[in-house]
Amino acid sequence: MADLEAVLADVSYLMAMEKSKCTPAARASKKIVLPDPSVRSVMHKYLEKKNEVNFDKIFHQTLGYLLFKDFCENVSEVPVPQLRFYEEIKTYEKLECQEERMKHARDIYDNFIMKELLARTHDYSTDCLQHVQRHLIKNDVPPTLFEPYIEEIYNYLRDEPFKQFLESDKYTRFCQWKNLELNIQLTMNDFSVHRIIGRGGFGEVYGCRKADTGKMYAMKCLDKKRIKMKQGETLALNERIMLSLVSTGQDCPFIVCMTYAFHTPDKLCFILDLMNGGDLHYHLSQHGVFNEPEMKFYAAEVILGLEHMHRRYIVYRDLKPANILLDEHGHVRISDLGLACDFSKKKPHASVGTHGYMAPEVLSKGTAYDSSADWFSFGCMLYKLLKGHSPFRQHKTKDKHEIDRMTLTTNVELPDAFSKELKSLLEGLLQRDVDKRLGCKGNGSDEVKEHAFFAGIDWQQVYFQKYTPPLIPPRGEVNAADAFDIGSFDEEDTKGIKLGDQDQELYKNFPLVISERWQNEVAETVFETINFEADKAEHKKKAKQKKLFDLDEKESDCILHGYIKKLGGPWNSSWQMRYAKLYPNRLELHPDSAKPEMVFMDQVDEVSSELVQVKNEQCIVITRIKDSKIILTNPDEIGLREWLTSLKSAHKLSQELLGSMAKKAGKIYGTDSNNRNAIITRNTNGN
Repeated sequence: MADLEAVLADVSYLMAMEKSKCTPAARASKKIVLPDPSVRSVMHKYLEKKNEVNFDKIFHQTLGYLLFKDFCENVSEVPVPQLRFYEEIKTYEKLECQEERMKHARDIYDNFIMKELLARTHDYSTDCLQHVQRHLIKNDVPPTLFEPYIEEIYNYLRDEPFKQFLESDKYTRFCQWKNLELNIQLTMNDFSVHRIIGRGGFGEVYGCRKADTGKMYAMKCLDKKRIKMKQGETLALNERIMLSLVSTGQDCPFIVCMTYAFHTPDKLCFILDLMNGGDLHYHLSQHGVFNEPEMKFYAAEVILGLEHMHRRYIVYRDLKPANILLDEHGHVRISDLGLACDFSKKKPHASVGTHGYMAPEVLSKGTAYDSSADWFSFGCMLYKLLKGHSPFRQHKTKDKHEIDRMTLTTNVELPDAFSKELKSLLEGLLQRDVDKRLGCKGNGSDEVKEHAFFAGIDWQQVYFQKYTPPLIPPRGEVNAADAFDIGSFDEEDTKGIKLGDQDQELYKNFPLVISERWQNEVAETVFETINFEADKAEHKKKAKQKKLFDLDEKESDCILHGYIKKLGGPWNSSWQMRYAKLYPNRLELHPDSAKPEMVFMDQVDEVSSELVQVKNEQCIVITRIKDSKIILTNPDEIGLREWLTSLKSAHKLSQELLGSMAKKAGKIYGTDSNNRNAIITRNTNGN
């Protein structure tokens, strides 16, 4: 029976994998619904405050770029050939070999430079032109050949095209997507969880599928009770920090990165890149040891993973074949940052890692270290790929003290079968003296990349994963141990552990969405489909929308506008949708059909300083002078906070204006302060 359940778990998992490659409609089981276009008003204000309404910020976001491109190609009345030129340059930069680059460089020169020169429309500097011509004359086509043109293209796009984009519906759509992103609050219901694929000290790893895009991920779930029992709170939170550091900014194809983090009352969940090709330890047992060219492939990709971490001042501390995972194509990524550590402010000195891979300075208690430890572990890992065991773990000994003693005292004897270059590489990496170790002499990963063993390697092509992997994992297989062999935790272990408010408070800042990775996920899956459906729905609503907020009103003094919920109905028992418009002197609340409710600022006594909890919702409370209250809310917390800020500002300015009027009246009529207060009261009563 257990065997049957294991087979069914595998089948379900593999079916989900196949489904994730289908069309968006088949891929997603939960539909993304964009917020109303009126969200543009609050989002524009919010993004302006964050200094994010500029070309560089929007253009270099995946969805911003796609929408700007859509505008240039399909909306702009003036052709924007510069964008096509830019895309061709970016395609050229990724080409694999000299011959391909030469052909593409000639095509770019003919179609985007020479053609414009002949038509006298080449609006770029002479320096750019001469730079490209000098290289082409010599048949020299480096990946950076057209780099001088990039900044000049940016300068052109920053000007009129971007200004027009900000006035267009495409910018409105960007605001809709950005609002959706900033309001993501994940729960387990946002994922279909499949078979277990691994287990660690605090929890399990499962294959899962994101419901709204259909993308497959690995979900690492840490048990909060088990963390508390083992006093592992600091380790768990540190892993979240390390993952966010390596997953943000320039993408690294050689680290298992995180897209989301969220938590439930009893679990901490990391949503990570899914690697379904097994690990190098597993493949060593199946394939046997690797030869030098095979090992060189894995070494090159791991070097770039370590380089990515070290540039962010992270030392990994647990490099070994079991932590190197293969994707379905055979490329590798470094996984499990549970022991990784930030050394930017203070160097670590704890003895952590796996015996047989730990550097001497890590084993020496009280000795501070940095990225040096990873290069020693890297040498140990390469040795194992070639020989099947760590250089300090002879005859499969499990005696940790003996392994550590050998690491601290033994000079590794390398087999005669190893090439001269390989011997030199391993001798450099396995130096016990940090100052003499390869990768630790001041130039970090460049020292390793420039070693003779890697002569002939094009590191840009390694980054773009252009080299052919030596081993392709079998398709249609899980490439992991059976679910029942992996096992599960005994819940009896944590039966007496209770989680209180103080425990949950530790994790209040745990949830996270990595913006770039979420945008890439959407772009790769449902972006076009959701935009098409939103365009159709908005077209139907457009006539009605225009009555609520006419385009001409953009030139008025309207501060903010959009949908918001107001507490109303009998005994204020239900939330009613209103289209709100805020002006300097009033707030208008428009129902679907009827005259708007007008709230004049001079009739308002107070706007709540912060959001207030009402009927389990975060709310803005406006108290009128006659003590009646208007309560507003929205599921969009970003937008709600913008409404709160703008309402408080409008009310404050109104009060200052009334105060100024009272002072002027006092000077004219000679009234005292009591009379001035009376004037304010009469004004607020409309007399």
